[in-house]
Amino acid sequence: MKILYIDTTSSYLYSGIVEEGKLLTEVKEELGKDLSSNTLPKIEEMFQKIQLQPEDIDKIIVVNGPGSFTGIRVGVTIAKTYAYSLKKKITTISSLEAMALSSKKETKFQIPIIDARRNYVYAAIYEQERNPILKPQYIKLDTLKCAVEQLIGSYQYISNQEFTDFAIENYDPDILKIVNAYQEKEEVNPHAVNPIYLKQTEAEEKQNLELI
Repeated sequence: MKILYIDTTSSYLYSGIVEEGKLLTEVKEELGKDLSSNTLPKIEEMFQKIQLQPEDIDKIIVVNGPGSFTGIRVGVTIAKTYAYSLKKKITTISSLEAMALSSKKETKFQIPIIDARRNYVYAAIYEQERNPILKPQYIKLDTLKCAVEQLIGSYQYISNQEFTDFAIENYDPDILKIVNAYQEKEEVNPHAVNPIYLKQTEAEEKQNLELI
């Protein structure tokens, strides 16, 4: 089985193609403001590099949030288009779980964290074997730190962003490990794949304030 992995939930493009437990090719590149325009060409370059066509893919695993609102939509749109037009299987994974899976540290707990601005973060706390003891959520940073202080055992924060409050393990996605963990996850209808933001957009928040 050939599987295409896509993650555009941050300023980075993380993508790869896996076949039968082997990573054929990958791209890990910070695209920043060019994410929306450069993601598809970068994915096409991967196919060309290993002389495959998109129709050769059997399944797509897409990271559907949380993270950058714009970034999430880029990856989800590309994945849904591929899956629908080529009639391919598709499934999703949380960006926070992908981060926890990729940790290289031998700690009891993994704490993936994404800056959501204004002293809020997207975060979760996972025990080994991907068991969440704090489910993925939009949470105040101070509240998260209080939860972490209650943990009994070693822990590690993981992010591709900088935080001044604590040491961070730089997120370097283990695409092969992520795909292997999720290749058997039940596929869904492409139309049912939607972004998971965990919070409202600023426009939605403003609208709700106006309605109160």
